[in-house]
Amino acid sequence: MPGYLRPSPARRVFVDDSGAPIAYGERWGGESPPTDTYSVTSNLDRFAPLHDVADALIVWLQQSFDVVIDESLDVAADLARVPKDAVRAVRMRPADEAASPLTFVFTSFPGIHLHAGFLVDAFFPVCGCDACDETWETGADELENTVRAVVEGGLSESFTKGAELPVSFRLQFGEGWRGGDSRAEDHPAERLAAAMAALAAHRTWRAWPRR
Repeated sequence: MPGYLRPSPARRVFVDDSGAPIAYGERWGGESPPTDTYSVTSNLDRFAPLHDVADALIVWLQQSFDVVIDESLDVAADLARVPKDAVRAVRMRPADEAASPLTFVFTSFPGIHLHAGFLVDAFFPVCGCDACDETWETGADELENTVRAVVEGGLSESFTKGAELPVSFRLQFGEGWRGGDSRAEDHPAERLAAAMAALAAHRTWRAWPRR
């Protein structure tokens, strides 16, 4: 992404009960995590750099593209489910209405929830529990890739009436991509109704207009 530079936060070392450094991202060595690590969250400060990454992305987007910015906790409502620990929200709406907006929601977890298109919500970190053993770096990779896909016109969505998982999306970034499907009931009814007509024929969002 020309002009964007990921922040380089000071390295922090977290230790276990014995005082040994915890190698997040490599804790389980390919084996199944211990049962007692599921749904347990510790040393959450390790995800704090995600806020810095989101800030850097917002500044880059503002400087590089023709966008209107709305910063208010009210725009956190763009998400299907507003996190109770939301502390800040920034919506970036490109001048071309055929290009997908992006809404960044900062949480005290700390983490970032991102809304794009009509019905796409993504979370960084995805989970954050000890068993998942995520790092802020992997979350930053996914956040940057998602933003890159949207601004380059790589987001597409569709709604297939009668399907078991009728809502689907695809994010294309360079040679990589990811996608997903969800149930209609996973989305607010009024938002789903508003999106259905546009998504029935499949929708590929345009690239953001540059300054």
